[in-house]
Amino acid sequence: MSGTVTDARGGFPRALALLGAAAMFLEILDATIVTTALPAIAADLGVAPLDATVVVTAYLITLAVVIPVSGWVADRFGVRRTFVAALVVFVLASVGCALTPSLSVLVAMRVVQAIGGALMAPVGRLAVLRAVERHDLVRAIAYLTWPALVAPVIAPLLGGFLVTVAGWRSIFAVNIPLGVVAVVAAVVVCPPGRSTDRRRLDWRGALGIAVTVGSAMVAAQELASPSRDWWVVVGGVAAALVVGVYTVRGLRGRAAPLLDLSVLRIRTFGAVLGHGTVFRMVVSAVPFLLPLMFQLEFGWSAVTAGAMVTAVFVGNVVIKPLTTPMMRRWGIRRVLVTDAVASIVGLVVIAAVGPSTPIVLVAAVLAISGALRSIGFSAYNTLAFVDVGASSLSDANAVHSVAQELGGAIGIALAAVVVAITPSAQWMPAGSYSVAFVVLAVALVPGAWGAIRLPRAAGRAALTRV
Repeated sequence: MSGTVTDARGGFPRALALLGAAAMFLEILDATIVTTALPAIAADLGVAPLDATVVVTAYLITLAVVIPVSGWVADRFGVRRTFVAALVVFVLASVGCALTPSLSVLVAMRVVQAIGGALMAPVGRLAVLRAVERHDLVRAIAYLTWPALVAPVIAPLLGGFLVTVAGWRSIFAVNIPLGVVAVVAAVVVCPPGRSTDRRRLDWRGALGIAVTVGSAMVAAQELASPSRDWWVVVGGVAAALVVGVYTVRGLRGRAAPLLDLSVLRIRTFGAVLGHGTVFRMVVSAVPFLLPLMFQLEFGWSAVTAGAMVTAVFVGNVVIKPLTTPMMRRWGIRRVLVTDAVASIVGLVVIAAVGPSTPIVLVAAVLAISGALRSIGFSAYNTLAFVDVGASSLSDANAVHSVAQELGGAIGIALAAVVVAITPSAQWMPAGSYSVAFVVLAVALVPGAWGAIRLPRAAGRAALTRV
């Protein structure tokens, strides 16, 4: 995009990086924590548990549909103004969710909440990316990677605890004080840059992207549903393909498109959108499968299962301080290749875990899995923006965010389908869940091949100290 925002630059903006990470954490946690509370929500509001799943799907679909316009909004109205407004919308919608009298009102509030989340997370990251020099990019990405690593892992345990101790409404109520603090911090910390972009919104592009992404998300969510309707799946995929092709042609043919797809010609960014999304797809399915496997195949309680999944978080925490030195010493390409191969092996090892496996060994395997997850996320997130110029950051950030949402949704859908179609796989240690982990390992092979094909010097600019 052509809009520019003036930033106050000095040393590394640690406070801004922490604020951007906090906003991303709030949005990701809110998207994942609700799953644990669905039975309680359904019982309290007097609806069937299956009907309550719309609370999750409405949020995720809205999130993916709105994210593409985040870059234009930030360029048009300024990063700080957009960021603060998004936080306010998120907080107010959280109040509405906590006080909702019915499922329909809750779904409406979740849609509004997702609009705030779809702006605050990408725009928060954009604020950080614009405020750092190239040589500080890897350091900034280290801050911004934490939310994607931590939130999906601690959400089941935190959600279960809050629902048990304070009721399901508390999972929305906790957003309120955190959001208020974030609003105040954003006003103080976020650079007061002004926008010079006065372009009108590309409504045709926005509508086309919304239909394309929304259809793909609907199809993915329906695939992940236990009572999937194949007509919805096929219709969603068909709509996404047809409208997607038409939209891409339109974006490439207009003088001022909503998203400038020329960013895909940047080799490193294109690689992240390709095999980096495959990595995202696979690792997003792991926290989805583990709690279900532990409860349904191992016979563990929800609390025990959630506590075991935190072993993934332990791996994230232990390895995180070492990810940047690894990339500096061996280069991003070598780190990504090694991590992809090790992740494939790790998924096969998880597939070999069963109810009789010693609990200490299970925890160790999950911790190693978490470490590999952390390394891959850090490397891919750094590589994504290292060669993107300042004028293209808004477009790259929006495209990258959409790819992440779609990748996560497709990964979960793939895992759910495998579990559903292999119910009698008793020859595997954990039945159909073991089969799902093997399928995920196979799905990651193209990601490893893509990493091998990267230039040896890929990402070097972000790793060079000055």
